[in-house]
Amino acid sequence: MDPFLLKTLHIAAAVGAFTGIGAIVAATDDKNRKLGAALHGAFLVILLLIGFAMLKKPPMDQHWWQVKLAIWLVLGASPALVKRKVMPAGAVLVLCLVLATAAAYLGLVKPF
Repeated sequence: MDPFLLKTLHIAAAVGAFTGIGAIVAATDDKNRKLGAALHGAFLVILLLIGFAMLKKPPMDQHWWQVKLAIWLVLGASPALVKRKVMPAGAVLVLCLVLATAAAYLGLVKPF
């Protein structure tokens, strides 16, 4: 598959996942919060699958993609942090933005 198409879909899935986080944080009732959680989860799965499609075969001598996978897991747990009030919603948003920036850096630079 075309690498440019995969990158575009990967970015679109990341935007969708963060839209889901925003919907969860901004939701006023349980119905909208559940819809945001469903969007967040679906786009995270798409993000993961496209990420592995871009890797084709994970480079075992490099560890940047494993750190990105850990970031993906933390992003997946972020709605639970909001729902259980472990962290304030604003702090979760800032945490997710910092993690997204770190994931983008790792994907572009591949430092290790």
